[in-house]
Amino acid sequence: MAILCMLWVGLVLLGVVQTQAQGQDSVQPNFQQDKFLGRWFSVGLASNSSWFREKKNVLSMCKSVVTPSEDGGLNLTSTFLRKNQCETRIMLLQPAGGPGYYNYHSPRWGSTHSVSVVETNYKEYALLYSEGIQGPGQDFRMATLYSRTQTLKAELKKKFTSFCKAQGFTEDSIVFLPQPDKCINEQE
Repeated sequence: MAILCMLWVGLVLLGVVQTQAQGQDSVQPNFQQDKFLGRWFSVGLASNSSWFREKKNVLSMCKSVVTPSEDGGLNLTSTFLRKNQCETRIMLLQPAGGPGYYNYHSPRWGSTHSVSVVETNYKEYALLYSEGIQGPGQDFRMATLYSRTQTLKAELKKKFTSFCKAQGFTEDSIVFLPQPDKCINEQE
């Protein structure tokens, strides 16, 4: 019995090491945080989360402003439409390893999510991937496509869809967000 237990622990540890190694490979090569700063619009989302499945039909694009934080990470300030009101939330992405890797502590779930900048050309789009635990025993995964403009090019839509499917997201868990009537323009 002890041998089976040790074998099981070894397999679990091997899975953890492989998962971490896969995550370490999925970041923008030579990520330059200073070029990543500025205004972005969330134009695409994919998630395995139950709240996402319930709310995806009412979600809309949000405006995010990325600024450097004192600890070398990023402040991500997002403004979005919720119940016909503009709402703002600030996420602190703390450095986690090499450039492009961050951790975010979720006050709602009391857990830490890893966030990586998978791919960006800095001037047009950025593809982020996050994972963690959302509540008791619920794995959380999300892919986000950010754009510097509110209009998304067809090739970026295809790129995001392909990335999401490669991560195991189904077609019905991928959403391209519509522009809201308010909250994302400069004067709001």
